[in-house]
Amino acid sequence: MLNEFREFAMKGTVVDLAIGVIIGAAFGKIVESLVGDMFMPALGAITGGLDFSNYFVGLSSKVSADTLVEARKQGAVLAWGNFLTIAINFVIIALVLFLVVKGMNRLKRQEEAKPAKPTEVQVLIEIRDLLRAR
Repeated sequence: MLNEFREFAMKGTVVDLAIGVIIGAAFGKIVESLVGDMFMPALGAITGGLDFSNYFVGLSSKVSADTLVEARKQGAVLAWGNFLTIAINFVIIALVLFLVVKGMNRLKRQEEAKPAKPTEVQVLIEIRDLLRAR
């Protein structure tokens, strides 16, 4: 059973998937930082200092706090500003992944369009034919 597991775990597709998940998690953190530390503050500056991370609606009368962290301690809240930030993260990730796949497809088409290099046998056949023609 241990040998079967080792064979399964060492298959190329499993290793490729693991690498993809790790890179995806790191990429997600980069995009999260891009949105949270760059995009949303810039959007807040453009809109007059709006901070979307603290936009919420209290779902009970006990919620009277001004910040989302404190409001969550007081009761249930609908954190629509946080949702908006996460939705923007998703859109940026989807856009970047679309551009990466589009670029990879373009490179693949260029590779397919290149004429194939002649093999040694083809070159030897051409030389033979040229020598016969003389």
